[in-house]
Amino acid sequence: MSVKPYVRAISRALLAWTFLLVFALPRAQASTRIDLNGEWQFKTDPTQQGQQQGWPSQMPAGTETVRVPHTWNIGKYEDFEGTAWYFKTFTVPDELRDKHIEVHFGATFYKSRVWLNGAELGRHEGGHTAYSFDATPHLQRLNYLAVEINNQPTLQSIPGWAMKGRAGKNIWYDWWHYGGIVRDVWLTVNDAALVRRQQIRVKLEGSTASVTDRVFLESFAKKPLPAKVVLKAWPPEGSPAAATAEQTLTLKPGAQEVTLTLRLDPVQLWHFDDPKVYRMEVGLFDARDNQLDSLTDNFGARTVEIRDRRLYLNGELVRLTGLTRHEESPWEGLAETPGTMRRDYDEMKKLQATLTRPVHYPQHPAILDYCDRHGILLIPEIPMWQFSEQQMSDPQVIQLAQQMMREMIEQAYNHPSIFAWSVCNESATDTPGGRAYFKAMYDFIKQLDPTRYVSYADDRIAFVDNPADNAASLADFIMWNEYFGTWHGPAELLPAVMERIKRGYPDKMVIISEMGAVGVFAPNSRAADRLRARIFREQMAAFGKQDWIAGVIMWCYQDYRSHRNLWPGQTAGYVDHGVVDENRQRRPSFQVWQEENAPAHLSVEWQYNPARQPVGFRARLERRGPDEIPSYILRNYRVEWELRDDDNAKLAGGEKSLPEIGPPQSLEATWQPANTKSLRLRLRVYRPTGFVAGEKVLDWWEPRSGGLEIEQMKREGKAVPQ
Repeated sequence: MSVKPYVRAISRALLAWTFLLVFALPRAQASTRIDLNGEWQFKTDPTQQGQQQGWPSQMPAGTETVRVPHTWNIGKYEDFEGTAWYFKTFTVPDELRDKHIEVHFGATFYKSRVWLNGAELGRHEGGHTAYSFDATPHLQRLNYLAVEINNQPTLQSIPGWAMKGRAGKNIWYDWWHYGGIVRDVWLTVNDAALVRRQQIRVKLEGSTASVTDRVFLESFAKKPLPAKVVLKAWPPEGSPAAATAEQTLTLKPGAQEVTLTLRLDPVQLWHFDDPKVYRMEVGLFDARDNQLDSLTDNFGARTVEIRDRRLYLNGELVRLTGLTRHEESPWEGLAETPGTMRRDYDEMKKLQATLTRPVHYPQHPAILDYCDRHGILLIPEIPMWQFSEQQMSDPQVIQLAQQMMREMIEQAYNHPSIFAWSVCNESATDTPGGRAYFKAMYDFIKQLDPTRYVSYADDRIAFVDNPADNAASLADFIMWNEYFGTWHGPAELLPAVMERIKRGYPDKMVIISEMGAVGVFAPNSRAADRLRARIFREQMAAFGKQDWIAGVIMWCYQDYRSHRNLWPGQTAGYVDHGVVDENRQRRPSFQVWQEENAPAHLSVEWQYNPARQPVGFRARLERRGPDEIPSYILRNYRVEWELRDDDNAKLAGGEKSLPEIGPPQSLEATWQPANTKSLRLRLRVYRPTGFVAGEKVLDWWEPRSGGLEIEQMKREGKAVPQ
């Protein structure tokens, strides 16, 4: 079976059960939801004549059938940049037509206009956040929905033309322009009122927590409506409710909000190794206790603090690592299925990810929910990449950036995995206009979310003469895109640059927000991966010695499509930057990153009898020290081991719980000599979340079979038994 069909099969197989795990629990509404995914009609509009030709009111000839979510940039339109249209007909039963009905889009890339039965519902700019329009006034029994989408970048779009330092003004942003309806589409049907969203804040008070929920409501009644809001906080284990609260009110026509509080006693803390996720259910009822709507969101109780240039989770010092990932693949582009998302993030957890700035743009809700439930701290970002001072000073760009940031924060606010926001990447933040942009965004975000930190990804910090001229001096912490050994110069310069940053920003914690190696710095992909692995080993060790570096994020999990950073002579293809290729085939650097980021040191050796047969093993296990990265307290891990013969039959095995891994501790086991020509011992250390935190494999061959085991031991520098 070829690689691509194999990966497609994985996505389809995982889709059904992943849908339940990822979507059903974290967020649900009592309003009726009508799915509009599936078959739509599609047509490109390269001359932008669709509106003049009446497409908002009548479907044109020559359309193609596609399945939404969809991007047109796979297949024959793979590099089409411009305008295209989607069309859908659907019926609304008569009994629903007196309700309040909205049409929702999970995301459309990039600019959209939406018509229903020839009437324009509205417009939206931005390719990675959800939006909706009131469809009620224009609904009929049989309906025609038309969506015009344009994926062209401009100087004022985000992402857009990356102009920083580019006099030629000819550079594309460094990932693919996947135009289309790239996430779900659905209708919601409500009666007199709905719960628009909720904003949950948790304040820890010893072993308890005070929870404040700001609930945003909207009434469509023509006169005041007596109502009641009921909160139920469901514990991580499910039921019964951990706490409840309610409040009566009179809903006036239009939008309003109400704030309720409740207490969790005792409270269960969220931690990346023990991600306790609560669910907050908001119920809206009328005077007769008929439920008008409900909304459920994830939330968690934890503290994330920066003190003395160090990062603390729930009061404990942590140094974390992870990697980024583009939302794209050759088989789905940006219109990913839940199966692909979960499969990739499972692999990232195998790569020991506890921290990531996921990528340059707001994430799919399924990814946020995954990180809540599987333990990855996040720094989401809007897609402002390599903007010039002129762009960052443009009021239209600033307004758009704030719109995108508001949408991202309002939609993702309650996720416990998010601890900071990022306002741009590799832009001209070392200029007066860039500093002003960051300050404006910083103040704007703190009004929306005063509880989280604000930063941005900085690739210029190593080269700024005066730290006071750089926006990094204004950030809550520094995110440093570090590419010594490739883009930024010889690897030998890194120690001096780290010392310069340490002195120049004496009160700032640093997270390495990008590091790694792109393929163009090597003659071929194999050589590039060797360079990547060497950078991993050398630089992770160097970062560990700097206690003001609290985290390291590698760029990037997989190769991704682009018009830039390709092999010489190419203008389109996949950037060779990942520990897996675009088809998710692992490179050798995958194992290197996995081993470099294991939270504990693990070693294993055979124990022999006089006949030189393995009759046991001795393992040594210890937590990484404070001068290493990653480094954090390891609680409630466990070790499993098994021994198999040359027929893969299990001969022995066992496990041990580890309440806390600290100083070196040993694990031993013995067995009777086995009548076999080979043995394989596999020992794994598991996190409380079930992911493998470390693994060692020992192979033994009977000496008469050629002495392979002895040669292996010699190559590894081990003592050969006599």
